[in-house]
Amino acid sequence: MVALFHTGAAKIPPSLLPRVRQALCSHRLLCFLQRCGSTVNRKLASHGFGASMAAMSSFPPQRYHYFLVLDFEATCDKPQIHPQEIIEFPILKLNGRTMEIESTFHMYVQPVVHPQLTPFCTELTGIIQGMVDGQPNLQQVLERVDEWMAKEGLLDPSVKSIFVTCGDWDLKVMLPGQCQYLGLPVADYFKQWINLKKAYSFAMGTWPKNGLLDMNKGLNLQHIGRPHSGIDDCKNIANIMKTLAHRGFIFKQTSKPF
Repeated sequence: MVALFHTGAAKIPPSLLPRVRQALCSHRLLCFLQRCGSTVNRKLASHGFGASMAAMSSFPPQRYHYFLVLDFEATCDKPQIHPQEIIEFPILKLNGRTMEIESTFHMYVQPVVHPQLTPFCTELTGIIQGMVDGQPNLQQVLERVDEWMAKEGLLDPSVKSIFVTCGDWDLKVMLPGQCQYLGLPVADYFKQWINLKKAYSFAMGTWPKNGLLDMNKGLNLQHIGRPHSGIDDCKNIANIMKTLAHRGFIFKQTSKPF
């Protein structure tokens, strides 16, 4: 386009000059915007937001900087044993702008009341005895969680984060119940969460009776990994959240204050 003004080619008819000038201005504006976009992307990347502007623009702004996806596995049997104890403690840190996983916390936990896993528990969760023997107990794991939260900047009052679970059982029943049994305090950040089943029902207008299986099916998603593996369930939750966010859904807290 610029070459038209610098070559020895035939002169442009005066009647076409306004159109040529307009096209040239549009070309320069486009180049400027492209340079600006590259600069913004570099700045975002330097702050940990690796997604491109195009990827970010496909998501509506969420209310939280980070979503902390959590899914416990616990000791179990038929008939059920009491008390149940957490044996797998996974958390995925999901960026609220890009809906991508930025960090993972994952530990197995040594049960102390019923230290021997039942065959039913192993068959259901895939967790064998050797995976929990010699592992930290719940108190020690909760201390590691707090250290990880601090390292990830999640304890900064200016950073808004919230846990996400598939149902209310993990943070309404399992964790507070075991902590009460062991005489352990429950950190405040475990007292607010988003129940993905409720979020999905708000977004899709139907209740996912079979949990992750129904949500994946309803969104035409392939199930990731093994059902009832805590870390794999977290990956499925994150994938469902990303898909709902792509559709314009805004996630909100569903738990009631303690």
